[in-house]
Amino acid sequence: MTGPAALVHPEVARLQAQARRHVTPCGAGEMVWHCWGSDGPGQPAPAPLVLLHGGSGSWTHWVRNIEALAGAGRSVWIPDLPGFGDSALPGGGFDADAIVPPLASGMLALFGTQAVDLVGFSFGGMTAGLLLAGHPALARQLVLVGAPAMGVVPRRQFELKAWRHLPAQEQADVHRYNLAALMLDDPGLIDGLALELHVANVMRDRMPRRRLAHTDLLARSLPRVTCPVHAIYGARDALYKQWITALEGAYAAAAPDFRGLALIEGAGHWVQFERPDAFLTALRAALQAGAPD
Repeated sequence: MTGPAALVHPEVARLQAQARRHVTPCGAGEMVWHCWGSDGPGQPAPAPLVLLHGGSGSWTHWVRNIEALAGAGRSVWIPDLPGFGDSALPGGGFDADAIVPPLASGMLALFGTQAVDLVGFSFGGMTAGLLLAGHPALARQLVLVGAPAMGVVPRRQFELKAWRHLPAQEQADVHRYNLAALMLDDPGLIDGLALELHVANVMRDRMPRRRLAHTDLLARSLPRVTCPVHAIYGARDALYKQWITALEGAYAAAAPDFRGLALIEGAGHWVQFERPDAFLTALRAALQAGAPD
């Protein structure tokens, strides 16, 4: 598929033009950070808001949320995680554990000793939990969005189709299938912006050997996360399906300071894209509830 991957959607181009770009070391190259909102790192208040995207993604996983968060006075920082988007591969591996060292050092370089509000989507949520298990001082609270690896499903709940081996004209149908199988509950949202973002992102995924999301890694990491932990999921998240009812208990058992789970009706896995207004309401409530007095 050549067309959508080669284009930049007007919404993406507009947000790119508004962003400030920062880089920190990563493997043999750089980790790229995109920032919107109030100027520069180290703002006295509120804390920087750091958003981590999902697997096979980039900062564009948050494209429908950035303006509202920045417009509310937050300094919004979104890296392309190592091995995705514009960032170089990490050294020493091809999964979340290899991402933690350059992510931790990058946050220290940008924010110093200031703790951030950290929000992780899907693979980025699992990575955030692993990060804070080893570096708890980096965040003052953690919000996990559609995160995997909580150990509550007996088997994988979805299967994706391979596409790289197909002729270009056949790849579009597979991308649509994969978006419906994993990311979006509403099939009417697949074509257009979602499809263009997805194609552009998966074509830049250099971390194909990831397996940790299919373990209970997040559940095993959370006991070492000392800050408040919140969870937001689409009620029809394809990672969990009927097993989503077990999530709240799993979080309560794993996270020492678990503050609650918000389920957003009418949304699948990519909840912040599918229901941005409802997601923003849930996120604001979580951040307000977990913020220090």
